[in-house]
Amino acid sequence: MEERQVTAEARLAQHPLWDATQARILDAADDLISRRGVHGVTIAELARRAGHSRPTIYRSWNDADDVVRSALLRRVAGIVAQFPTEPRTRHDLVDDVLRFSASFRSDEVYGRLLADEPEVFTRYTLQRVGSSQRLILQWLAAAIETAQRGKSVRAGEPSEIAVMLLLIAQSAVLSHGTVSELISEQSWERELRAALDGLLRP
Repeated sequence: MEERQVTAEARLAQHPLWDATQARILDAADDLISRRGVHGVTIAELARRAGHSRPTIYRSWNDADDVVRSALLRRVAGIVAQFPTEPRTRHDLVDDVLRFSASFRSDEVYGRLLADEPEVFTRYTLQRVGSSQRLILQWLAAAIETAQRGKSVRAGEPSEIAVMLLLIAQSAVLSHGTVSELISEQSWERELRAALDGLLRP
């Protein structure tokens, strides 16, 4: 498992773009997760849907679990790419985190996991810091450091502040469905905004 994690992170650092064959396989994984959940992803089914042989899949991934992790990583990378790494102020950064959370919740694949397989979501995103979280943390740390130069974010190690920022947002997103009967969407966003701003305020 540890070797697979290192491989995924090395792949992200060295090959941020997937080739056409890999993208087709990851597209098939996205479709299977959104329709059947993670447990519906098998090498045989991926090969059938992607139109590639099983040996072709094994050339890039160790097993179906490895494909799922790469598919989730690709979707996170797609969401992160929508946001600048250099917000002008603390308010810009908070707005970006809130928009990221909304995009995450509305994502076809991640939304499916949050709604129907929260235990799977937890296993893939919360039990250890994997490639997806590291990608988000890199984005947040860079944004925090930029906002610090403008004095709108408090002093401190950007990477450490980024960890807590991610924990707050991640926990709020994971618990959103649980508390939806206790707090309105507008109030949930307002309180999350206050928590994020409070962490960052000088």
